[in-house]
Amino acid sequence: MRAAAASKGATAVKKGMLALLGALIAIAGIIWTLQGLGVLGGSVMSGKPMWAVIGPVVAVAGLAMTGAGLRGRRPTR
Repeated sequence: MRAAAASKGATAVKKGMLALLGALIAIAGIIWTLQGLGVLGGSVMSGKPMWAVIGPVVAVAGLAMTGAGLRGRRPTR
């Protein structure tokens, strides 16, 4: 019985870490998009159309990771 409870706890931690990592990746993708569009300056990536394309792809991947990490999680009481 203890092993099952420990396994559920480890799974919850892994899902939480996946959600956090996904959120960070999504934020990076949003920043890259804004830099590529020239909204955020001061970077080598600023004004480069390539980053305006790569950024949304990375942001969507990060959101998918966040969704996978949050799916099936139960609120703690």
